[in-house]
Amino acid sequence: MNSDNLIELIHVSKSYDGKTDVIEDFSLEVKKGEFVTFLGPSGCGKTTILRMIGGFDTPSGGQILLEDSDISLLPPNKRPVNTVFQKYALFPYLNVYDNIAFGLKLKNMPKDEMTKKVSEALDIVDLSGYEKRSITTLSGGQQQRIAIARAIVNEPKLLLLDEPLSALDYKMRKEMQLELKEMHKKLGITFIFVTHDQEEALTMSDKIVVMADGKIQQVGTPEEIYNEPANVFVADFIGESNIFHGVMGENQKVSFAGSEFQTVDDFEPGTKIDAVIRPEDVDVVAPGKGQLSGKVTSSDFKGTFYITFVQCGAFEMEVHCLKHYEVGEEVGLQVLPDNIHIIPYDTTKNHYEGTLGAFTEEGISVTFADISVSVAPEKIFEGCQVVQGQLQDRKGLTIDPEGRKVVVYFPPNQAKLLDDMSAGTVSGVINSFYYIGDHYSYTVRSDAEFDYVVDDPYLWNQGDRVSVSIPVDQMEISLVKE
Repeated sequence: MNSDNLIELIHVSKSYDGKTDVIEDFSLEVKKGEFVTFLGPSGCGKTTILRMIGGFDTPSGGQILLEDSDISLLPPNKRPVNTVFQKYALFPYLNVYDNIAFGLKLKNMPKDEMTKKVSEALDIVDLSGYEKRSITTLSGGQQQRIAIARAIVNEPKLLLLDEPLSALDYKMRKEMQLELKEMHKKLGITFIFVTHDQEEALTMSDKIVVMADGKIQQVGTPEEIYNEPANVFVADFIGESNIFHGVMGENQKVSFAGSEFQTVDDFEPGTKIDAVIRPEDVDVVAPGKGQLSGKVTSSDFKGTFYITFVQCGAFEMEVHCLKHYEVGEEVGLQVLPDNIHIIPYDTTKNHYEGTLGAFTEEGISVTFADISVSVAPEKIFEGCQVVQGQLQDRKGLTIDPEGRKVVVYFPPNQAKLLDDMSAGTVSGVINSFYYIGDHYSYTVRSDAEFDYVVDDPYLWNQGDRVSVSIPVDQMEISLVKE
């Protein structure tokens, strides 16, 4: 273990029923004194990781090392770790002093020393003089500070904070973000913070761990996460983004949204990509200038800027600008090369390992994910023919497809979403989606936990139950070499 690291998670996994992994192969290093934030949507596994570090859950696999010692099986009270929960779990029948001193009393600490430590903790959270106050007389922000004081008075090596600001109003939450950051500097101990609020994570953290579906999507500084997202999920989840499918050309040029742009990223010509442009990085120019032209469809004031949407043919661009533009007004849009972030297109989408069945009059059955379809034999075996009821190759040798391994792929834009559960090839629930210039990209998770990506121009909601119609004639089926 690196001597700069306080804690290290090595291939940690967690499964509650022995089948479904809540956390999959999670590995992370946290340095001493860092402020690390786990960021992701609800259900992504961030609190589960926090609970395993705190000792409230036991990993199904892997190790959790604290300064070279494996603490994976230690109970919470044996770890130099304290946790501040979303619900502060303060004792309403005890005053402020007794709430903070509770853990110290369990350690039989001398009264004079205990009083000194409680006083120091209250000073850090800016509540000196509140010792005799009743918990029930405190505001939400004050109660949150008392919960932090109770945690830090024990001088833990690691402080875990599980969405501690979520119950506060917007103004108080903003104030507490800055106060927590200042506390971290004063204390010098390691903080691991859990939130689903992107702005909160960007404001407070030294390092952000972006999570989805129990896996790490990206680890980096707030600037790296925002300016150089590792994939489309991160680009869409962190802040606002314009995302377009495109293709790389010669000399660091890229084509998307019906136009060509110069970039600073260099990929092989012909590479499929996703281009990410932040709304504040788009300049509104005179009509006919810039790379794109379009009409303003909306312009709403947000206090310090206008959120403006411009329709450029079939594509829509969100722009954050200081000037108000009238709906219907024609404008040009310009994007500088270093404001276009290129992400290689995810070629793993809709690729599945499958198995062939026997050849029959109906064709050859192909089973993959939780789907079974029948396809014409020539779709798999080029140049094959049927002779006297048998499938033969070009040399006249009999082909026995049964049990052969294949890889199946279908393009997301060839599948369709339907609200009739019996009309599609497979049914499931919309797990996530994001907007790609002129359409939405949906991930549908089936009951058997397989994901299917579908491009659709219409807006569906996350959690909607849908069926996915997969056109068999658009499938690409490749034999796996044995």
